[in-house]
Amino acid sequence: MIIVMKPNCPQQEIELLCAKLYRWHLIPEVSMGKDKVVIGLVEDTTEIDPRQIQNLSLFIEEVVGVNKPFKRASLEFRNGEPRDVQVSTPSGTVTFGQNHPLVVIASPCFVKSEQMIVETALQVKAAGARFLRGGAYKPRTSPYAFQGHGESALEWLATAKSVSGLGIITEVMDTAELPMIASVADILQIGARNMQNFSLLKKVGATNKPVLLKRALSATIEEWLMSAEYILAAGNPNVILCEREIRTFDIKYTRNTLDISAIPVLRSLTHLPIVIDLSYGTGKLELVTPMAMAAIAAGCDSLMVEVHPSPQTALSDGSQSLTPGFAQFMGKMTLFCQFFGRWQEQYDYCEMGISTGNGRVGTLIPQ
Repeated sequence: MIIVMKPNCPQQEIELLCAKLYRWHLIPEVSMGKDKVVIGLVEDTTEIDPRQIQNLSLFIEEVVGVNKPFKRASLEFRNGEPRDVQVSTPSGTVTFGQNHPLVVIASPCFVKSEQMIVETALQVKAAGARFLRGGAYKPRTSPYAFQGHGESALEWLATAKSVSGLGIITEVMDTAELPMIASVADILQIGARNMQNFSLLKKVGATNKPVLLKRALSATIEEWLMSAEYILAAGNPNVILCEREIRTFDIKYTRNTLDISAIPVLRSLTHLPIVIDLSYGTGKLELVTPMAMAAIAAGCDSLMVEVHPSPQTALSDGSQSLTPGFAQFMGKMTLFCQFFGRWQEQYDYCEMGISTGNGRVGTLIPQ
């Protein structure tokens, strides 16, 4: 159940109403919108007549029931208003949200060495990326596959962050590693394999760090949103959904299926921002650009793309890494985003690369 307050409701009235709700053994969660204040009640309210709530204050505009199992993640919980997730980075605050410029995240799959990750960070920053995603700890299907350099990779990511000013996204696999990872990462990633690791979701929900929650290969949209609900219920409102891929049939041509239809479906169900993981979602380099255009047209808030300065030496997924054409990719995305009103004018683009405003052109050159 949610309570929508009338516009310009005094703060004193909101506090008074919350005090009354507490006396009814209900826990109110106040959400401050642009024009209105919404108070959410996520406990069992089936026995409460909405008219009883309505009578508690003259400043209540309406009382609305929320029938979906994901209460806090539902669009109704914010009275239809999309959430902005603001992330502090060394270069300033970056906002993920429906009414903000598209955010580009670039990365190799693994952090191979300090030199590699620093070089990649500087090059993708010059081309317009705002975040660097790098795997320090990586879950793999095979126990014999390389699974990351761990703590050393976190130190290399910290160096890349300091040198480039990019925000850092890296995956959390174990609650024991959470404090160490949180000291470096600006966004904590929950990978597809851990989407329903509920103990881990509760732990990241207890932090103040934004969380990037990837959809599992076989997860329904409702299961995905219920996983987000675990994080929200633990007290962390800054959840970003990441569509990665779903398992279907035609693995010969597409590896798995990037579910672009999830974007408009999520827009009708939740207020949370949406990221599309292009490289994992397609698994093929030639599909990245057209699917990026489709994702932008469908209304996503951010693109994640794999970039590696030397894909032939990549420890994993080199064939899907966008290099050396990341700058050209960004040029195309800029034109597309401008058409849809989702680009912030930060760079001047030229035919062969991207000018960073000081005469330099950002390109990724294999090392």
